[in-house]
Amino acid sequence: MSSTASLQAPERPLEEHAIKVVDLKKRYGSGEDSTLALRGLTFSIDRGEFIAIIGPSGCGKTTLLNILGALDRPTSGKVYLDGVDVSRLGNKELAEVRSRKLGFVFQDFNLLSRMSVVENVELPMFIAGSDPELSRRRALSLLGRLGIAHKAGKNVNHISGGERQRVAVARALANDPTIVLADEPTGNLDTRNTEMMMGLMKQLHDEFRKTLVIITHNPEVAAHAQRVISIRDGSIVDIRRN
Repeated sequence: MSSTASLQAPERPLEEHAIKVVDLKKRYGSGEDSTLALRGLTFSIDRGEFIAIIGPSGCGKTTLLNILGALDRPTSGKVYLDGVDVSRLGNKELAEVRSRKLGFVFQDFNLLSRMSVVENVELPMFIAGSDPELSRRRALSLLGRLGIAHKAGKNVNHISGGERQRVAVARALANDPTIVLADEPTGNLDTRNTEMMMGLMKQLHDEFRKTLVIITHNPEVAAHAQRVISIRDGSIVDIRRN
């Protein structure tokens, strides 16, 4: 028998994907004033993949990241993280997913200026209720692997921009998440610091073996990823492998 259906690869089990998105839509507002920010996105990301989601400002990529990060809910559609449909979870369960499965690297790093380097890295573990002594050891270990253990006691205002990048990455790894989401991590950086940050992103993927999703508007940043998902006006216009 020869048909299009018979030639298609069988659907893989949900739990084989780090992320699977099915017909995802997000609408803001209601009635005539409503805006459809995401228009039925469907895609999957394998465990351990390095993905870039690229598009111009206002295309919906940050909205998508917020939904993937369990920070916002879709209007309709499904989002599976490690096989679990997080679009159906309550607020408490979503907080648990954020704490245990996800790490975040923000554009401006969002480090707490009143805290030291090691305290910033410990913070996600403190929120998760981890043992303080074990949290301190893990934070110092991560800082050591990222080459800045010697700055552990410094206030984050008193370290360089490149060092703050490393603190932000260490904090994202604090609870040993399966997925790391990075929102324009090079958006405000010069060429030198952009190269440094992308080196850290590569380390996240290669050494720490995390599934990595980067939101960017920069094709040079997207070129580092294994696959690139291009979005425009809330729709996927291209998915390609680098």
